[in-house]
Amino acid sequence: MKVAKLYSFHDIRIEDIPLPAVGPRDALIRTRACGICSGDVMPWYIEKKAPLVLGHEPAGEVAETGGEVTSVKKGDRVFIHHHAPCFACRYCRRGDYVQCETWRHSHIVPGGVSEYILVPAVNLENDTIRIPDGMGFEDASLIEPVACVVKGLKRARIRRNDTVLVIGLGVMGLMNAMIARHYGAGRIIGADRVKFRLDRALESGADEVIDVSAGAIHEGLGKATGGEMAELVIVGPNSAEAMLEGLRCVRPGGQVLFFTPAKPGEMLSIDPNYLYFNDLNILTSYSCGPADTADACELIGQGVVTAEEIVTHRFPIERTEEAFRLTAAAGDSLKALVVFD
Repeated sequence: MKVAKLYSFHDIRIEDIPLPAVGPRDALIRTRACGICSGDVMPWYIEKKAPLVLGHEPAGEVAETGGEVTSVKKGDRVFIHHHAPCFACRYCRRGDYVQCETWRHSHIVPGGVSEYILVPAVNLENDTIRIPDGMGFEDASLIEPVACVVKGLKRARIRRNDTVLVIGLGVMGLMNAMIARHYGAGRIIGADRVKFRLDRALESGADEVIDVSAGAIHEGLGKATGGEMAELVIVGPNSAEAMLEGLRCVRPGGQVLFFTPAKPGEMLSIDPNYLYFNDLNILTSYSCGPADTADACELIGQGVVTAEEIVTHRFPIERTEEAFRLTAAAGDSLKALVVFD
């Protein structure tokens, strides 16, 4: 089978490797679509894992099952999460699935941008979802990234009619805006420097946008809101500078969600009394768990987020590097998928 393997940020190769052997509690999936994640194009983040087969947003159909598998059968259409929890540890009992040791060490073999994927028993039983009738593979490949948004917005506890500022209008920022609206936000304001993305945000329902290339975000937000700012600020760019800008944009009593990590070595210098007397909360949200993927599947099924609206580019596996470079450029694109016949 063909796989797309990353050796370094500038070295991605299409290789042929043997199909993995299917154990008694495993399943082999024929991949039909897999997204390129914006996190995968952060060099410091992806290169520490190299060499690896790219991709962790796959959807496909069951090609083979082990003899003890009863949860799926050959021909079933499924989404597979690349991590899955044990459901038994202290973290899992609290719903903190991403801190579970099983979750952190579980994986799919060899990765999502592969013609076939082996799904080990824990992933198969604890976070694999049968795709509903009527949902295509491209839509299903969005379940994992949508679930990451769901988790963050659950933590933020949006109240009806809140003003939400989304900094960074790539695919994750756009989905944050779409789902925040579904959860009751009254006013959505987006910020970016790329005209294509500013325009797409307005087309997708944002009320206003701020062109970062024309001035500071907090100044633009102040003008747009009459100085009231936003109850929730979602910071997408992976930089401490963007996080500090997010803190300048939040209304007293509000919340700032750091949706992406900062670059290694970057530090935040914050006056704790500014947080205290303005009664501000800083939230983080890393990845997602089974409850989030289930909710994401439901939102996609309802049409809150669809591939038709956010997938801008599709590539065969042989052109995976092109999809990777397009995503890394963060320009006139949103979501790139690798699709399989």
